[in-house]
Amino acid sequence: MNRLAKITLTGAGLLVLGAAALLVFKGDDIRRLATVNTLFDADRIVDNFSNMDRAFLTRDLSVTLADDWAEDPQPLPEMVDIAGTERPLADVLEELDTTALVIIRDGQLIHESYYRDTRADDRRISWSVAKSFMSGLYGKALETGDIASLDDEITQYVPDLKGTAYEGATLRNILNMSSGIRYNEDYLDQSSDINKMGRTIALGGSLDTYTTSLKDRQFEPGTDWQYVSMDTHVAAWALRNATGKSLHELWEETYGPLGFRQPPFYLTDGEGVAFALGGLNLTTRDYAKFGQLFLQGGEWNGQQLIPADWVAQSTVHSAPAMSDRGVGYGYQWWVPMPAAQDYFAVGIYGQYVYVDPKTNIVIAKNAADREFMFADEVGMHSMNKNIELMRSLAERLAE
Repeated sequence: MNRLAKITLTGAGLLVLGAAALLVFKGDDIRRLATVNTLFDADRIVDNFSNMDRAFLTRDLSVTLADDWAEDPQPLPEMVDIAGTERPLADVLEELDTTALVIIRDGQLIHESYYRDTRADDRRISWSVAKSFMSGLYGKALETGDIASLDDEITQYVPDLKGTAYEGATLRNILNMSSGIRYNEDYLDQSSDINKMGRTIALGGSLDTYTTSLKDRQFEPGTDWQYVSMDTHVAAWALRNATGKSLHELWEETYGPLGFRQPPFYLTDGEGVAFALGGLNLTTRDYAKFGQLFLQGGEWNGQQLIPADWVAQSTVHSAPAMSDRGVGYGYQWWVPMPAAQDYFAVGIYGQYVYVDPKTNIVIAKNAADREFMFADEVGMHSMNKNIELMRSLAERLAE
């Protein structure tokens, strides 16, 4: 997702013209834009991330409500190993602007803590953790034959993309971020593609229409890796067309049986299309359930919600190159290197769902890390620090 904080209301004029009629007919839009304009401000970011329905159009998801974690509270280690250096856990959590930490071991909740006035019932924005949820939906579509093969070209499922930069890319290319389209995902550049997309959703536009405007290609599909958030929207669009169902319906069918502490919701565009690449909102306990589902090979309470072979395929490095952080990429999942069975979902500003089959541990972590794009004073990027943190916690809590 993008840095909407710098969106400006070219509507100084809009507010000036906002006589009574404008306030009647556009009042909700103005309020949403005012919230979006300060979404990432230091004094508001934590509260905003728990109340995204104030800034965007949304749709609730119909799911079973159940808060049924078995609990076995355990003390956390005081120290963790970060790149070979012992660090106080409390310091690392603070540096990463952590707002919640939930740890599951052997299917039991062994730790839960909340920071910066957040609470267990807060439905926290997923940002790009939502990409991994979307990926899980592909397993059933492949199993039923709605999607014939990942090597099918995207235009077979989304003819509207003929003549765009996506023409010629396969579903596999799109899922592992090797679509080849030219796309600027610099959150700090107001003219970047990702910020144009952000303005589209904030103003109630159509993400499908926006996607058809992407015409430039950077490299041939499947030959290189580049993180492009719109690839996730395109993958979800293919699912919608292939199944004849909305992403909301597919999500409810697949994940609804997990049981959720609070009803989840998606941000949507102006046409009610789910913001697949970053718009889920769940409690931190419920993010942990998603990780546990994958740890269990897609099975939950005797039901195979996601085919086990898709869980295995999607969570290993398959992209044609690694990211600039030295981290691998599967089908909308990240893979720490060197590979050691573990994998994770990640969203900007420090959202994580980490799964480690070796230790049977799942970690869900929320944050409001405004420095998520930058290296710290010793040159370590926040993603790499989070990987070190979660690997160290898993190792020490498994002892």
